[in-house]
Amino acid sequence: MSHRLYVLLVLLWPSPLAAGEFRAGAAVGDITPTQWPVNLVGTFAERPAEKAWDPLSARALVLDDGQTQLAIVIIDSCMLPRDLLDEVKRQASQATGIRSDHMLMAATHTHSAPASLDRMYAQASPAYLQVLRQGIVQAVTQAQTNLEAAEIGCAQFDLPEHVHNRRWFMKPGGMVQNPFGELTDQVRMNPPRGTGLLDRPAGPVDPQVSLVSVRSQSGLPIALLANYSLHYVGGVPPGGVSADYFGEFARQIASRIDPQQQREPAFVGILSNGTSGDVNNIDFRNPQPRKEPFEQIRYVATSLADAAHQAYTQTSFSDSISLSMAQRELTLEVRKPTPQQLERAKEFLAEEDESVLPARGKAYAEFTLQLQAMPATENILLQAVRIGDIGIAAIPCEVFAEIGLELKQRSPLEKTFTIELANGWNRYLPTPQQHRLGGYETWMGTNMLEINASDKIQKVLLELFNEVLPAEQIQSTAVPALNVP
Repeated sequence: MSHRLYVLLVLLWPSPLAAGEFRAGAAVGDITPTQWPVNLVGTFAERPAEKAWDPLSARALVLDDGQTQLAIVIIDSCMLPRDLLDEVKRQASQATGIRSDHMLMAATHTHSAPASLDRMYAQASPAYLQVLRQGIVQAVTQAQTNLEAAEIGCAQFDLPEHVHNRRWFMKPGGMVQNPFGELTDQVRMNPPRGTGLLDRPAGPVDPQVSLVSVRSQSGLPIALLANYSLHYVGGVPPGGVSADYFGEFARQIASRIDPQQQREPAFVGILSNGTSGDVNNIDFRNPQPRKEPFEQIRYVATSLADAAHQAYTQTSFSDSISLSMAQRELTLEVRKPTPQQLERAKEFLAEEDESVLPARGKAYAEFTLQLQAMPATENILLQAVRIGDIGIAAIPCEVFAEIGLELKQRSPLEKTFTIELANGWNRYLPTPQQHRLGGYETWMGTNMLEINASDKIQKVLLELFNEVLPAEQIQSTAVPALNVP
């Protein structure tokens, strides 16, 4: 196995206004179910789980520059509703004094986690929701308790071998009708691999891995927050929950950075999901043999941990930095079906013989009616975080890679990355151009926000990045807003 490694040694802006030394703390909260069975999400069928193949965790990093204190929490879940996270933030704020608008909480997107909201084939267990809430609050509270004098460094490198765009233009004969009985899609999600029907991918990937490394002033590792734009890996056998490659990476990076477990409290490895709404781990042109359960998870996690550790050993650290965080609600329209689409959905649901319907026809008929019943608008929460000259955008959707790439290019902060599925779940976020191509991620139900949502979201995030810049940087680094109505 080989990969290209490009390490950026980061000079972090000093904090002229800092009232005290920079501190950091990290902790892990256990969110593994305690009562069984639980319903798993991530497919169009019921999947009960009776055990845990590996633990599920909420991993928290708390940073404090003497004036601003913030928390970043990455949670082993497929998706998390905003109302649950709002309540958890309120509880964590009461316990710690950290402002709730200075907390970024995001799901990893493992497809082997219990439901946190009711879905068609998986209802959330009230008992599990209590475990989930308690584990997240515990992680934030303990991370704050663990605060100590610290320093931070950042590295970025490319690891392209694991990321593949899953939306493809097909040659004649390669398209199939969608769940609405239409042949209007121009691209196909997860097409048959290794066939002559493949034409070309419909979008790019983001191969960059970003690392935010934190260590004590004596040089002992505290935490490493990684970001990679890979949907998930899979290959988890049925019947159990799993943190997928996100949890395996956390274990493996810990074994490399702190092999003797010399720290107390223990080092915390964290992997967040970047912009992977149209990216997965399948090489469609060169299909690989079927692997044993967990084999591919370990392979990807090992590759990522090896590269991350190499970058970590070459990273420069600083203890003189400032922090800033801003958030804003954005009101977006919810997509609504036409009268003709509503009538078709009702006809599909009334049909007793599913064999005459397109694949998943009844499921998407249900989704169509659900969208019709939703309010006309949705308020989504967007955040921008600055850690020295590192920028983090937070979006509550499964975000297409090209959106993350554009945010990196346009951000006034040179080292910028996006954490998706943050502070809520508003389904997929394609660009307007990708909407026109159709495909799974644009279908009504899979997708809920207005067609221009990505442009409006980028506009707000670029404004938020400008808000979190140090005062002396704002005039010279201001980013013009996107021209969005």
